[in-house]
Amino acid sequence: MARILVVDDAQFLRVRLTRMLTEHGYEIIEAENGERAIAQYEANAPDAVLLDITMPEKDGLEVLREIRTKDPNARVVMLTALGQQSIVLEAIKAGARDFIVKPFEQERVLSALQKALA
Repeated sequence: MARILVVDDAQFLRVRLTRMLTEHGYEIIEAENGERAIAQYEANAPDAVLLDITMPEKDGLEVLREIRTKDPNARVVMLTALGQQSIVLEAIKAGARDFIVKPFEQERVLSALQKALA
């Protein structure tokens, strides 16, 4: 099954996504910040990335751009809070495949990943 890199500074969200995706057969790699996300991407070559937009130090847009510079075919789905529409548009222009608004439903996460992996 596909290997997914889950990037969020909130541990409870990483745990929730990891449980959800593991139950559906995905292999999960976690990162708690942007620097770690880039290192994990380079080390593990995941099939897709679930990437939070708002993180300390290096935000999701910076991480998205850096990953896409190194791998133009990277499949990235952004995680966003309500009210971040302008940032979401910027992320889509930068190459994100889709976005998920928090709080999210399991079906939406699975659908976005399936779309990104297609």
